[in-house]
Amino acid sequence: EVQLVESGGGVAQTGGSLRLSCAASDFSFEQRSFGWWRQEAGPDREVIACVSQMGDKTHYHSSVKGRFTISSDAAKRTIYLQMNNLKPDDSTVYTCAAGGPSGCYNGMYFWGKGIMVNVSS
Repeated sequence: EVQLVESGGGVAQTGGSLRLSCAASDFSFEQRSFGWWRQEAGPDREVIACVSQMGDKTHYHSSVKGRFTISSDAAKRTIYLQMNNLKPDDSTVYTCAAGGPSGCYNGMYFWGKGIMVNVSS
């Protein structure tokens, strides 16, 4: 059974940094699309960073571009989200996900349970 487990969340001050990790069991991120979503106000999630295997592109939400960086370590079966210059508006639940080549556009197959980030002002 594929499991994605997030870690690294918690509390940070405005302007500070956190690095989220997402470790996969029985799963390789190689040749997969993968990314990070966060909870909006309400039931929806918004994609904030996604690496697509279609055209080898990386997408960032405009609100995090230049502050957040997505990366992966294939040997560790882990993806990361480095979050710098954090703002109170970044406070929410973050969830990692992975899927097929078009996952960034058409939906992901596997999801973590999410992890909380709180940014104090």
